[in-house]
Amino acid sequence: MGKPSAERRLADDEAMAYARHLRTSPRKLNLVAAAIRGKPCEAAMAELTFSRRRIAGEVRKVLQAAIANAENNHQLDVDRLYVAEATVGTTLVMKRWRPRARGRVGRLRKPFSNLRLVVREREEKD
Repeated sequence: MGKPSAERRLADDEAMAYARHLRTSPRKLNLVAAAIRGKPCEAAMAELTFSRRRIAGEVRKVLQAAIANAENNHQLDVDRLYVAEATVGTTLVMKRWRPRARGRVGRLRKPFSNLRLVVREREEKD
């Protein structure tokens, strides 16, 4: 006896990947997420591969995981996938201190972020 399985939160033509505790601020991560939102997966992968932002490599790994989930777990066609949602959330913030002049202290905030990517299969064009 166990608890009943939960209902699937996504549609049948969607797959998701989630990354927790990415070491960047949500504001910076959202710039990268906005660059791939709504694009086909091939174009999004190319965008992330050649992006100069440091966190783009981590976002690329999450996108690859979402594509692999779509292919292996939900039997979706990889060629018709696009990035349907790319949402960014905040998580913990490490607080550090740096000594400043005259015995004072400077506060440092080191934020972390979460990233949720949903890929969806496009409808066939007849």
